Amino acid sequence: MSIIEIVDSLPTDNITVKVLKTISTLVPGKWENLVGFDNTITAVTGAASLQDIAKIRDRAIALYDDKKQGYQTAVWLYRTVDNTDKAIAAAAIADKIGDKFRFIPFLDKITPKADSIQSVDLRIKLVAELIIFSKLNGLSLNPVQFASSLKENYQNEALLRMVALVCIDGILPLGVNFVDKVKTDLEQRDNLQANPAYEAVGELIPVNNKGEFIDQSFNAAGDWMDNLSQKLGVTPETLSKKLGGFIELADGKLDYLAAFLDGSTNFFEHTGIQTVARRLITRAATEVSNS
Repeated sequence: MSIIEIVDSLPTDNITVKVLKTISTLVPGKWENLVGFDNTITAVTGAASLQDIAKIRDRAIALYDDKKQGYQTAVWLYRTVDNTDKAIAAAAIADKIGDKFRFIPFLDKITPKADSIQSVDLRIKLVAELIIFSKLNGLSLNPVQFASSLKENYQNEALLRMVALVCIDGILPLGVNFVDKVKTDLEQRDNLQANPAYEAVGELIPVNNKGEFIDQSFNAAGDWMDNLSQKLGVTPETLSKKLGGFIELADGKLDYLAAFLDGSTNFFEHTGIQTVARRLITRAATEVSNS
């Protein structure tokens, strides 16, 4: 599928978009759900004429199709990590959720995540983000460099993705002190290989001890995530109220919300594609203007 088709097919409104819009109220600025490649070109570059848009689009297609550039790998990794989330959201007792959701195929297998499973899931997503950031910026894989770049380089949908990660994969299932809980899991050497995305992510980590690298990545970014959590000022309870409003889980079932969101949304992929498109279009526009 071409990058044009990928961006054109992003949804304008579904449960993922609703969740992202809700979480976006927690951060400064307004998140714009950019859908459609030509529309994104105009929003990112200001180009308005069909001729200018076409030039940028053609150059963006060429850049994306060049596998050495890393754009295809970035989209693949965002999709892979989000798809495996549905498998992680697993094994449960359907009648605890309520009959109204039985039309969702995987929901009869959903349960709240065990803390250790959620901890692994969070670290896998974070290292996937590190790999993608490095590829899009032509950098070597360096957890410390990635962590130091978060504040400066993450805005728009990229910042929203990290906020959603902190909220949905950190605070909601593990509590406001989720960073400390994850670091405890690191000390206990839990089984990273059990995560279905581990193999895909591991293929892109050029070191022998991949588990150690993943743990180092979380340690490097842990303080930033902890600070972000404190700035957001939310708790599992306040997040449940915000996110549970349109999901309408039965009373007393909000402890299933994190698992439900993992299984029913693809916020990592959605905002990830938007990030790749923004970076791709920005570069294409620069190269067109300089040609």
